[in-house]
Amino acid sequence: MLGHMEIDKAIRECDDRRLKTKYNNAIYVIQRALTLYSIEEVAFSFNGGKDSTVLLHLLRAGYFLHKEAQNCSDRGLNCFPIRTIYFESNSAFPEINSFTYDTASRYGLQLDIISLDFKCGLESLLKANPIKAIFLGVRIGDPTAVGQEQFSPSSPGWPPFMRVNPILDWSYRDVWAFILTCKVQYCSLYDQGYTSIGSIYDTIPNSMLCINDSGCNTKFKPAYLLSDGRLERAGRVKKSSPSIPGPFSVAGDISDSVDPHKNGMLVASLIAVGDEILSGTVEDQLSTSLCRKLLSIGWSVSQTVIVQNDIDSVAEEVERHKSTNDMVFIYGGVGPLHSDVTSAGVAKAFGVRLAPDEEFEEYLKHLIGDYCTGDRNEMALLPEGITELLHHEKLLVPMIKCQNVIILAATDSAELDKEWECLTELGKSYGLLAIGEPFISRRLTTNLSDVEIAQPLSKLCLEFPDVSIGAYRKCRRNGSLIINFKGKKRARIDLAVEALCKMFPSIAFTEVN
Repeated sequence: MLGHMEIDKAIRECDDRRLKTKYNNAIYVIQRALTLYSIEEVAFSFNGGKDSTVLLHLLRAGYFLHKEAQNCSDRGLNCFPIRTIYFESNSAFPEINSFTYDTASRYGLQLDIISLDFKCGLESLLKANPIKAIFLGVRIGDPTAVGQEQFSPSSPGWPPFMRVNPILDWSYRDVWAFILTCKVQYCSLYDQGYTSIGSIYDTIPNSMLCINDSGCNTKFKPAYLLSDGRLERAGRVKKSSPSIPGPFSVAGDISDSVDPHKNGMLVASLIAVGDEILSGTVEDQLSTSLCRKLLSIGWSVSQTVIVQNDIDSVAEEVERHKSTNDMVFIYGGVGPLHSDVTSAGVAKAFGVRLAPDEEFEEYLKHLIGDYCTGDRNEMALLPEGITELLHHEKLLVPMIKCQNVIILAATDSAELDKEWECLTELGKSYGLLAIGEPFISRRLTTNLSDVEIAQPLSKLCLEFPDVSIGAYRKCRRNGSLIINFKGKKRARIDLAVEALCKMFPSIAFTEVN
């Protein structure tokens, strides 16, 4: 049996900087909880899975370190005094039950076995005991993790208690790094290819770990050999299939206003984030290119804005644009630097927090390797509960979509071209970005003065409301006036051009190709 001292020693002596940081943060949360609540007021929910196994040993080490800090003697520290709750179920794997009872015996756990459902069982337990906080092995990515912090009060309608989540920000890789580094025992199902264990009705071995030997037998590699933590739940049987097949589901993410059948004109706005643009150090070239690309698929651009590298400024613009546009594209301010505030601004605009996204972190790990480890990978913190990763084989990392806001990572025209190509391909396949009838334009130049042509153009705008008619000069001092006709019907544009030309001598205008 591995002692609590050996857990701490194994982590301190390992070379994994990331694991050390995760361990220290978890121990801090545990010690904080043990300071806030007496030992009679805390409990630990154990289910025999890998996450709660990790939490068990963290609690053992954390309790010892907490008592050591209080100058307590080693006597009485060999037993684990925290009340442990196990919700026994008829649908649990026999191996899970066996492992749970063996673990309880091995470490002297005070096991409360509850046969009721989770909510009723908690109500009964809390009514009979003075429990105020429960340690849970919840991690970001779990269905129940959305909105939770390391200390989160129970949800409305549930019995009141504090949920304590010491490993909330741990990834699949972190869990197995701890188990293997500390050499703790775990449920045998994980050696049979199971990577995320639920009930016997919705859990199968992960096909990513399948080995086909020379015979007809199917074997599986152990769970810790799953190289891509994003596929942890690939062994969970889905009760229903998404309405749209593919690498991601867009059902429920696109508002009705994006439906081209309900609205003939799709509108987008662009937000550029960067003090360097506002200071004139860098020219914003992406907005012009992005406007042209949107017009080419039938979208209209309502506004382009530039905001400073400030979370509140970004949040304010995103909040304003997301409710009045079918899609908002935001670029700049993406990365690990202190000035890269786009993700935080988007999160604030939607009223959610930034949380570690294990799937995105896996992509970053493959892209930048060891630079992805350390105290905190800021680039893997994404708006919680609203983030959808847009996968494409041509992209090294997926694009980020938060409801109707798309965060682009492009910094130049070539990168934008690649991202746009992927977006439009995904749009055709999965309805992500509606592809409409493109805008058509004709341009004329003239040496007529603004005063001469102002009234005729105003008249044309009234006669052809379906054609956008604009005029501008590249140089007011001696440049020609350029008149632009834009619309979706070639015949209407031609009629508008013809009507203007009839108002003046035939030599007054020249077509611009």
